[in-house]
Amino acid sequence: MTEKQKKFVEEYLIDLNATQAAIRAGYSVKNAGKIGHELLEKTRISNEVTRKIAERSRRTGINADRVLIELAKIAFVNADDVIESKDATLKENASRDDLAAIQSIKVKTFGEDGVEREIKLADKLKALDMLGRHLGMWNDKLQVSGMEEEQKKLADILQQLRGDG
Repeated sequence: MTEKQKKFVEEYLIDLNATQAAIRAGYSVKNAGKIGHELLEKTRISNEVTRKIAERSRRTGINADRVLIELAKIAFVNADDVIESKDATLKENASRDDLAAIQSIKVKTFGEDGVEREIKLADKLKALDMLGRHLGMWNDKLQVSGMEEEQKKLADILQQLRGDG
């Protein structure tokens, strides 16, 4: 790899944006999108990106399994296991996994006896959606199949209109 290509790989690892990585590596701004795409298609470069991502994952301990575990904590938490409904406090026996789903805690005091508490859990629906996408449960793509028969019918109709059939 050239020095510029090595720089591209390092820059790509910052945000996984090929266009911006190409620009930061010194390639033409005008053609950065095309160049970034072409660079990632080169086997040597894509292999180096894969190797560096795996190396970073080992070094940091951040990997897909860990992300899925954290998403599952958010997706499957039951607020009743974490929050004392009478006074909006955390339950003493709440598990560490359940506590991981807490996004924020606010406590406001006013006057001598006034206390207002708010415990906000992370977005459960978003976590469920992300897990569902990972598992392939949702299909956002329109799949068209069985068109061969319709195409044949259309061809037959066109043939008849032309007077060929």
